[in-house]
Amino acid sequence: MDGGGTSVDKGIDATPRTGGRPMRADAVKNRQRILDAAAEVFASEGVSVPIDAVAARAGVGVGTLYRHFPTKEALFEAIVLTKLIDLADAARAGADASDPGQAFFTFVQLMAAEATMKRDLFDALDAAGIDFKSRCADGVEALQAGIKTLLGRAVKVGAVRDDVDAGEVVALIIGACHAAESIGGNAESVRRLVGVVCGGLRRSAEAR
Repeated sequence: MDGGGTSVDKGIDATPRTGGRPMRADAVKNRQRILDAAAEVFASEGVSVPIDAVAARAGVGVGTLYRHFPTKEALFEAIVLTKLIDLADAARAGADASDPGQAFFTFVQLMAAEATMKRDLFDALDAAGIDFKSRCADGVEALQAGIKTLLGRAVKVGAVRDDVDAGEVVALIIGACHAAESIGGNAESVRRLVGVVCGGLRRSAEAR
């Protein structure tokens, strides 16, 4: 990324462990199947869906699910952390793109789409009294560093205005997602409103 020794540079160790030891291969596969199934079920049916539905979609027993995730909140948290890591990885990949401006705007749309899908999970964690930022601090830090790097490269080549910072970009994305929710909240409305935000972030030809 930008050479600051961040979590993105070092990578986040998300290897599942039991008692300090790496899980067996079959246990790792079961855990991933549960995460994938939960993300699909929660996205399509909401976070209030019974945990049995997640186990059924994953093709595992409820006991197996609870061995990996003792509570529903633990499952929510794991999904969000996994997505943070995926987004941080996407930002890291974008930092090597030949077109910094396109890489930045593509990532903005990706982040908006993911934030919209995971909103219910954030709400569930908040309702459970879980301090998401501290529990997932490494993932948040890595994502913030990734956005900062993408923004810096886009600004440097004149694709993005130079009077905004990474925190403001995130605030604009979140604001657009909330606005889209107020008018229906579907993927198309999110894409259009974030497109408006991207238009405002582009550096005008006169300013170049």
